[in-house]
Amino acid sequence: MYKLWATIVKDIRVLTRDKVGLTLMFGMPILLVLVITSIQNSTFELVNNKKMPLLLCNKDTGPSSLQFVQTIEKMGMFEVTPLSSNSNESQLKASMHESEILVSLIIPSDFTDKIKAKASTIAVQALEDSTASSQKPDNSTPLLLFYHPVLDDAFRRSIQGALQSTLQIVEGRETIQTLYASALSKPMPADLEAAILSPSLSIKEIPASRDGSGKIPNATQHNVPAWTLFAMFFIVISLGGSVVKEKQSGSFIRLKTLPTSYHIALVSKQVAYLIVTMLQVFVIFSLGIWVFPLLNLPALVLPSDLAGLAIVSLVCGWAAVSYAICVGVAAGTQEQANGFGAVSIIILSAIGGILVPSFAMPVSFEQVMKLSPLHWGLESYYILFLEQGKTWDLLPKLLPLLLFIGLMQGITWYSLKRKNLI
Repeated sequence: MYKLWATIVKDIRVLTRDKVGLTLMFGMPILLVLVITSIQNSTFELVNNKKMPLLLCNKDTGPSSLQFVQTIEKMGMFEVTPLSSNSNESQLKASMHESEILVSLIIPSDFTDKIKAKASTIAVQALEDSTASSQKPDNSTPLLLFYHPVLDDAFRRSIQGALQSTLQIVEGRETIQTLYASALSKPMPADLEAAILSPSLSIKEIPASRDGSGKIPNATQHNVPAWTLFAMFFIVISLGGSVVKEKQSGSFIRLKTLPTSYHIALVSKQVAYLIVTMLQVFVIFSLGIWVFPLLNLPALVLPSDLAGLAIVSLVCGWAAVSYAICVGVAAGTQEQANGFGAVSIIILSAIGGILVPSFAMPVSFEQVMKLSPLHWGLESYYILFLEQGKTWDLLPKLLPLLLFIGLMQGITWYSLKRKNLI
């Protein structure tokens, strides 16, 4: 036990002298958490709270186009900036670039006429001959939606869907009014129109958490666990390089002349760097709890099952340490260890769901994703932070991580034995 303790103290002293390694292990993940969370939180606010600027050129003077514009404004998604009806497409694009507005819309001059023509056609078919084939109205000029090329495809589709729904509301209102007037020869009362058009049921969004609490997760709950896990595995730069340095300096050979075993040194490194990974968890989680609110970011809310959180953190930290030692033992030089270690962690993060959400990946990556230990670690954290799960819910996710640890430990032992270092 004394030999193990002395070796742990030695490894910690060596680690504290590695200023670059400490910066990579603590400074880089803190910066990543701050930047990524700020960006994602701004995106959430843009979707949920802030209004998107919309340049609107209405070339129509009829009531349907005015209703269309009013409905867009009531939707709450857009901040409408009207332009002159004489503006052309070139002027509209120039205004977009000058004002840095991402979306603009042109309502054609025949908008009201075509809405009324469609409503009249439907009314005639409904009241005179319901079995008659539907008559398509004359082709009209479509609404022109201009968007900046930097706009995300998914966000662009949501904008198009919102405008399409607004258009359907205007068409539906005109059709109902025309049907009522044709049937009863008098205008429809405003209160009856409102009762028909207003939905009878509302939609309530409830997160499908395991404990049924219905807590809505925020950008912090997503990003802090993810980048903490990334920071854990990035210790491959420091730990892998340390193992290579010991091999090159002859420390392995000197250890063989002493009344001890290199297995003690391996256990010492794992304990020392496991302590480092736990410090990373503490520092980054503390940042999310106490510093994020000062930066107007959502605070990190720890899961109710703190024991499960400790278990997940320990297993993920041990997996990261095992991988780093395996890379260090297999590499021949520090350049190999640092280069392969950094690139491999980025690749494992990408396919594991940290850089790109797992639900956004193609179907062909579903099996590849399961090869990344970061995927299982992230899923374990999400069970606690997003789904409010308990310790027993973690077992299906932690078992692959434990198998990964065993595999890395086995490869490390085999490599040392093959090189006659133990």
